[in-house]
Amino acid sequence: MREGEKFSMALTSTINLDGTPDTGYFTQGNRRTLADEYEYVMQGKLFKISEGSKRDPKAEVNASFGGLLMMLKGEASQFKNFELDQRMFLLIRKL
Repeated sequence: MREGEKFSMALTSTINLDGTPDTGYFTQGNRRTLADEYEYVMQGKLFKISEGSKRDPKAEVNASFGGLLMMLKGEASQFKNFELDQRMFLLIRKL
């Protein structure tokens, strides 16, 4: 990707289209998943969740995708469904 290019990014705990939890194992076959709709997919794990303070009300969520680290910062209410050590998928596609 280049600077100025637009993209769509999604975070999800499962790539199964029916929303069932991911087993953690790759199964070969013709089963379609959410990953088929994106160009780039990474699996990672949340390793730190920091709640905001009175001085700085923003919360932070940190995830590792095989050593590639991501930090999201925003309103604590946006991160209410995230849990420590939760596995997640990051999906990206160009618009």
